[in-house]
Amino acid sequence: MSKRNLKDKSFDFAISGVNLYKHLVSKKEFVLSKQLLRSSTSVGANIRESRNAQSTKDFIHKLSISQKECDESIYWLELLKETNYINDPVFSLMKNNATEILLMLKSSIITAKNNMNK
Repeated sequence: MSKRNLKDKSFDFAISGVNLYKHLVSKKEFVLSKQLLRSSTSVGANIRESRNAQSTKDFIHKLSISQKECDESIYWLELLKETNYINDPVFSLMKNNATEILLMLKSSIITAKNNMNK
């Protein structure tokens, strides 16, 4: 994994989601692309919200939402790949980025839970 932080990675993932959405809409694919747009941009938005959490529980909750949205994004990417809307290189790049973000989120959630229980 690179040394870039979760906030930056999730922002870049959102940009990739927006750009893929624009590409898919130009190909007249509106439904799946909109789902991916929503979930991929939600990951970073909830990470940003977690920075202003009112408590550790709220912080964990926001990161948990990001985790769910990231996993949902992978689902939409898989569906787009299997229906031949995106090719293997695009799929692999975005899925790898999403998987890396997921691992970082899981680690952050575990750390926050452990710190809360001390």
